[in-house]
Amino acid sequence: MVKERVRILIVGGGYVGLYTALRLQRNLKQELRRGTAEIVVLSPDPYMTYQPFLPEAAAGSISPRHVVVPLRRVLDRCEVVVGEAESIDHARRTVTFSTLATEEKGAPAQRLPYDELVLAPGSVSRALPVPGLAEHGIGFKTVEEAIGLRNHVIEQLDIASSTRDPGIRDAALTFVFVGGGYAGVEALAELEDMARYATRYFHNLKPADLRWILVEATGRILPEVGEEMGRYAVTELRRRNIDVRLETRLESCADRVAVLSDGARFRTRTVVWTAGVKPHPILAATDLPLTERGRLRCTAELNVDGAAHAWGAGDAAAVPDLTAEEPGRECAPNAQHAVRQARVLGDNIVHSLRGEPLDTYRHKYVGSVASLGLHKGVAHVYGRKLKGYPAWFMHRVYHLSRVPTVNRKARVLAEWTLAGLFKREIVSLGSLEHPRAEFELAAGGKFPQDPKGSS
Repeated sequence: MVKERVRILIVGGGYVGLYTALRLQRNLKQELRRGTAEIVVLSPDPYMTYQPFLPEAAAGSISPRHVVVPLRRVLDRCEVVVGEAESIDHARRTVTFSTLATEEKGAPAQRLPYDELVLAPGSVSRALPVPGLAEHGIGFKTVEEAIGLRNHVIEQLDIASSTRDPGIRDAALTFVFVGGGYAGVEALAELEDMARYATRYFHNLKPADLRWILVEATGRILPEVGEEMGRYAVTELRRRNIDVRLETRLESCADRVAVLSDGARFRTRTVVWTAGVKPHPILAATDLPLTERGRLRCTAELNVDGAAHAWGAGDAAAVPDLTAEEPGRECAPNAQHAVRQARVLGDNIVHSLRGEPLDTYRHKYVGSVASLGLHKGVAHVYGRKLKGYPAWFMHRVYHLSRVPTVNRKARVLAEWTLAGLFKREIVSLGSLEHPRAEFELAAGGKFPQDPKGSS
């Protein structure tokens, strides 16, 4: 039993933030009812994004609303604060953060004291200083980026269909994806499926007119599924006329020309950047110990090494992998570890408050599954290798079992069922990015230009 009032602050509303808060509000039910414990979740978004479903959301197989989990609904015994952490002074146990209200008023950032800190801000895209990337690149880490990319791809088909200029047409129908990990391969495969299907509704476009290019700096893609399944994935993509270029880098995309390290040049209006992630910048604005790669230095009990009352897990934390044969190895920053670490983390905070021994995080990686588009996939799970339809089916079953809340499971399953009965939707709603454009035009203003030039 917690004897003194304690405030537990969770920074981040992703996998670790959500599952840790769920665990805490269940284990501290009596303390929360009596008011001796308080759980505060500080997140820049009021929802958690289930990222494995982003490729299907981009392809239109799942509604964007069902890819996210509203924090306030599932964390009904927690206080959810939508804001951005700017710095953390753990020595004084305070976090400085800003909200939309403080930005609106131009007021200074707010300070929030805490007793226990869970730092789980996740990661952000790792952008390299490639000329033109900041101006023309598109990320694929948020639901907004996934839906924006879907609209963008369909708009390119509209542009190509409505022009007689071969240069504009070729640029519109050339799609370059940089990064051969899960995000890049699954996004490319799902969108290629969708675009190929959409061409049947354009009188002057054929699937062969589209050019899809995957650029990967190493010699393999999808390293998580093993070398054999990675080679199969390359073969499968190339069988669909997708140009897979291994051991190749993007050197420039200035002036909408993708220049690769092998000397190839492509005029393109679409460069999707999925080449890795890096720790969230908030970690550098703390007084907590970090590794050389900028992640929190954590113990196997998931507390920050050398910092009492501070905890970490997920992408932001360097947690030792006790199941690895090589000493000093860390757990991979993926969802499989993050969800399991969150449960141990939530239990250990309660153990710490009650003066009980802490649990040790130990989980042997069971394998991975990846989708290569509708009815296609690869999997390497518990030593078994699957490909094609069985792997795709396993991919769907696994992620349906992992997406939080029964509500989301039911909605996703219903959408998959309907998608199997009816045709794909190929409507672009790019105007959602400028919802006031029509009214501004009616009021005598100028139609706003897309800063990326995608429309």
